[in-house]
Amino acid sequence: MKMKTTSLCVGLAMALTMSTNAWAEITIKVGHGAAETYHMNKAWVKFKELVEKDSNNEIKVNIFPNGQLGGDRELIEAVQSGIVDMTSPVVEVLAGLDPSFSAPGLPYMFTGRPEALKALNGEFGEKLLAKTDQYGIKGLGWMENGIREITSNKGPIEKPSDLKGIKIRTMQVEAHIEAFKAMGANPTPMSFNEVYSALQQGVVDAQENPLGHIFSSRFYEVQKFLTMSNHVYSTHMVLANQDFYGNLSDKDREIVNSALSKAIDYQQEVIAAEEKQQLDAIKAAGVKVTKLTAEQVDEFKKETAPIREKYLKQVDPDIVAALQKM
Repeated sequence: MKMKTTSLCVGLAMALTMSTNAWAEITIKVGHGAAETYHMNKAWVKFKELVEKDSNNEIKVNIFPNGQLGGDRELIEAVQSGIVDMTSPVVEVLAGLDPSFSAPGLPYMFTGRPEALKALNGEFGEKLLAKTDQYGIKGLGWMENGIREITSNKGPIEKPSDLKGIKIRTMQVEAHIEAFKAMGANPTPMSFNEVYSALQQGVVDAQENPLGHIFSSRFYEVQKFLTMSNHVYSTHMVLANQDFYGNLSDKDREIVNSALSKAIDYQQEVIAAEEKQQLDAIKAAGVKVTKLTAEQVDEFKKETAPIREKYLKQVDPDIVAALQKM
């Protein structure tokens, strides 16, 4: 099954064509939804620097951040059709192609970042990347989105029942929607680019995102409380158009692969350096920060356990087995 390509605006294709440097042998068009100040965009900038340096500028990279070319779903379709060469959507969005892609982003699937990175960089992650081949895309690696936390204007979220009746923005991911419903919340999926205004206008009371997004998109300006719930380790899968990637020479493919690997490592360095500063800045803005105890986290894990079990039953048994080996 292949995700059907929606009609993407002619202006998009024209803009991409105009952005190509005629003298460059290859121009890689990269689109993603994160802000320019976000660590994932910084990783793509590092990728650009390395590719252009290592290829002696024979390969150019043009980056379109901040949802300029559409959201994750539109960008996946654009990569399938070849309008965009590379992107990095939140992996759960690919669950529309295969339920197995929901596995990394299930609530409390991992105990934390070290365990998640070990899984994604091991057999579990390799099997998920290989699944993309049948959909006109090539999975090349993993960029972090972050550990998802909850912000609210209704008070601190210290136990699942505190979410009862709360209108919370979520991604358009069924497992996340069901998890928040199970805790009594009223999940409201919407595009990331609409979240700030929705919080500002009171369309929603709360949202959940990694700390980097909360900071870079300035959600702390329109939210009073932050709970470090650590409920989902959220990751981006780096995707390339199959024809684009397959038509690279061996030398150029190695340049791309090497640059991507180094950019991913660089992103982890940026995250480690930024997170404490971001949390301090959010506190300084007047947001009350709550860190859950292990016992409080266990309450959330118990409430969301049926959701994990339900969705893992839909995942390829080989992928579940790879996860269980850990």
